[in-house]
Amino acid sequence: MTKNKLIPYNPNLKILARKLRKEMTLSEVLLWQDIRRKRFGVEFHRQVPIDEYIVDFYCHELMLAIEIDGSSHISDEIQINDIKRQKRLEVLGVNFIRFTDIDVKRNMQEVLRILEVKIEEMKRHPPKSPFKARLCFCQK
Repeated sequence: MTKNKLIPYNPNLKILARKLRKEMTLSEVLLWQDIRRKRFGVEFHRQVPIDEYIVDFYCHELMLAIEIDGSSHISDEIQINDIKRQKRLEVLGVNFIRFTDIDVKRNMQEVLRILEVKIEEMKRHPPKSPFKARLCFCQK
């Protein structure tokens, strides 16, 4: 496994992230119970500030964010904001996997299977940091 890559974040979001950890949704609590303590051989953290956003769960080693989309994510405006946010974080090298609130509550075993496959795939083929490419370009 490669060394964790540092991604900038807005320090002002730390207080909100702490609050969100205390007020997790039921689906976040259920998934957290199954992914904490390195169940898949990697460590996840809850409500992690990255850039100007907070992701539900994040694995620094794989640069993998897990998002749980609840009923509030049905509106067009929220979906557009989610896409914009995800694209911004993908530019920083963050990979995403999304599940619906309903899937986490009703199909946890399938959610965990999909997550395990994604994690194993990323372990075999670690993501490349976009920062290295910029660094190499600047050195020429």
